Amino acid sequence: MTRRSLPPLTALRAFEAFARLGKMTTAAEELFVTHGAVSRQIRSLEEAVGLALTEGPRHRLKLTDAGERLAASLSSAFDRVERTLTDLKSAADTELHLSCLGTFAMRWLIPRLGSFHDQHPGLRVRVTESFAPADFAREHYDAAIRLTEHVPSHGGEAIAFLDNFHGPVAAPQLTGATRGVKSFETLPRLHTRPHLQAWAEWESHTGLSLADAAQNREFEHLFYMLEAAVAGLGVGLSPFVYVAADIEAGRLAAPVGFVRTPAQFYLILPPGPARPAASAFRNWLLDEAGKVPTPS
Repeated sequence: MTRRSLPPLTALRAFEAFARLGKMTTAAEELFVTHGAVSRQIRSLEEAVGLALTEGPRHRLKLTDAGERLAASLSSAFDRVERTLTDLKSAADTELHLSCLGTFAMRWLIPRLGSFHDQHPGLRVRVTESFAPADFAREHYDAAIRLTEHVPSHGGEAIAFLDNFHGPVAAPQLTGATRGVKSFETLPRLHTRPHLQAWAEWESHTGLSLADAAQNREFEHLFYMLEAAVAGLGVGLSPFVYVAADIEAGRLAAPVGFVRTPAQFYLILPPGPARPAASAFRNWLLDEAGKVPTPS
């Protein structure tokens, strides 16, 4: 990449302000500096470019031909930057960039987003998948949704909007009408590679103890594992909100129901005042979460 060969931006700004406003004092007021500071910046710019940009008596300076050309170029460039920043700020008020757990987005959030757009037709939601801890200093998004046991400490706002319940799920043809551990204990046990301890956690939460699985099958993502459960490849363990629609539709059965975990789903907002899109999304999300039934 070719390195730009440009004078200091402060000198260019001072010169452009003087050229546009016609007076050192007025330029100084706009830039919140002294008259002398503007004069020094213009002199340093002339030295940097090796050209006389102004001429005439000290208190009645005017632009040289070179100064006129440079001033026109700078004013045009700064105008474009200003318009772009205005457009970006306007977009920030109408778009929410949401960092979200992939399976939560696919199985809970996106199927409900239609009602958000109906209520807020001028707002857009852009969803990016992420499982990493929310870091607004490193990643440029407006809000995040995470499932965690601990309130994220990042200086912003963390709102618990859904309790988490999890339980075993399998295709109904595998468990039949039987309920209880015996209905699935002999089935292949499905796991997700990033969370291999999930079954041990479920045993801890329920006080139940499972016999060792005759066969274990691992999948890279939770949504892969859930598709495997629907396809009859074994019994998986899932948060209730990810499988509620499948259970209602009869694609999955939950032979022992669901148990609450210490973790909760959090909406995490960055420090500072919430943008209009983020505020609207927060209110809508809390309303939608209030409609979710408590599983048995």
